[in-house]
Amino acid sequence: MSVLIRHEDFDVAQVMAEMRAQSNNVGAMVTFVGLVRDMSYDAQVNNIEVQHYPGMSEKALEKIIAEAHRRWELIDARVIHRIGTLGPNDQIVLVATASSHRGNAFSSCEFIIDYLKTDAPFWKKEVKPVGGEWVETKDSDIQRMQRWNYDTQVKR
Repeated sequence: MSVLIRHEDFDVAQVMAEMRAQSNNVGAMVTFVGLVRDMSYDAQVNNIEVQHYPGMSEKALEKIIAEAHRRWELIDARVIHRIGTLGPNDQIVLVATASSHRGNAFSSCEFIIDYLKTDAPFWKKEVKPVGGEWVETKDSDIQRMQRWNYDTQVKR
């Protein structure tokens, strides 16, 4: 289990190789890579600025990974989240899970990214040709998180 928050890009293949090397019992690995889009609704996005609260962000992500381990039989789970200024098509987040069985790997990966989208302490500002605006959590993301019956506000 690991959490990394950094400015530098990440290598998905390298992370997967490290996870596979941990155990000969890995039967499934699932990864989610989030990318920066160049559009937001109807407006062009030049880049995004990602901020976090050092220490608090890592602790919150470690807690959700621990919850994923509690719910599903996992061999490993990793989150890498980038901060700073990122341009269109840049990788912003990686969630990777490894398990003996695909169902655990798929469900846990989805659970972790749903949490990241709703309650992880990151702030994103979309910089557009005519200024910028902070990104708010979408109702659809909240609904996705609620299906897991996990009250993150209480368990932090």
